[in-house]
Amino acid sequence: MKKILILNGPNLNLLGKREPGVYGNQSFEDYFEELKNLFPDTELHYFQSNHEGAMIDKIHETGFSFDGIIINAGGYSHTSIALADALSAVTTPAVEVHISNIHAREVYRHHSYLTDRCKGMICGLGMKGYEMAIRYFI
Repeated sequence: MKKILILNGPNLNLLGKREPGVYGNQSFEDYFEELKNLFPDTELHYFQSNHEGAMIDKIHETGFSFDGIIINAGGYSHTSIALADALSAVTTPAVEVHISNIHAREVYRHHSYLTDRCKGMICGLGMKGYEMAIRYFI
């Protein structure tokens, strides 16, 4: 059974409440239940933190024993060399996901420090991007 971590960063705990026009009306916890039902033969794990260090710790914890990391680092995508270094330091491959199309938003969101450390990036497809990333790993 494949083990996949979904790692969400800052403010993603507010999905379903935060800017519904951009991020939708569904909480990630509710969506995660749908993902577990959709992929019953995959061991899905979910972790969200508003703290960069906690995210790095989770990458270190899972980065040598899991089959994949799906990371939506939120605003840290555009600022965190430390998260990029953590992804480089582990052997588990990662896919970057963004719910909104970061290239159609503010200019400072167009660059992600994580992209070149990941197998690929999915952006602008809403929560469906997480499902697509899981399918990549399985």
